Amino acid sequence: MGKSIALFGTSADPPTIGHEKILDELSKIYDLTISYVSNNPNKNHEEDILIRSHLLKTLIKDLDNTKVLFNQKISSQWAVESIEKCKKIYEFNNLDFVIGSDLIKDIFYWKNFDQIIKEVSFFIIVREGYHVESNTLKMLKTYNVRFKISNIKIPKVSSSKFRLNFNYSILPNSLIDVVKKNNLYESIKLVE
Repeated sequence: MGKSIALFGTSADPPTIGHEKILDELSKIYDLTISYVSNNPNKNHEEDILIRSHLLKTLIKDLDNTKVLFNQKISSQWAVESIEKCKKIYEFNNLDFVIGSDLIKDIFYWKNFDQIIKEVSFFIIVREGYHVESNTLKMLKTYNVRFKISNIKIPKVSSSKFRLNFNYSILPNSLIDVVKKNNLYESIKLVE
């Protein structure tokens, strides 16, 4: 049996203490966690992907955990392409795709869904207020999607909440000064 590998793509707009907790917990479960920033085709992003990837890279560097890697080269707005790139670069086939419970219902509409479910298992992180609905569970079973629902407890925070109220306490310590000094997310504060 090969290494256990988690692939964690995220919008990280910006990365929060929730992302930090997920990465830390994944490192306790998996031999290797590979993370990257992507542009979710269903979201509008406040900051450019280059800025968001720098923030996530900074967070991962601060974690100082050899079991957590940042690799922006595998980024794609399409999960299927990130999975293919990851498998090609790291030369392994056993892969768990990490996804939040708020997004799991969307996978049935993803580009190349049929291929994705053959390539990976899903590791579902339950976000408070976003339980995996019984209809979604039925569909996962109907399509023979391999999945596990994690018991990782993450803080009830989100990037969108930060963008709404600029509560810097939900950012990892390593990112607070970077966000403030570079006036990141400031443009959305402007009111006419």
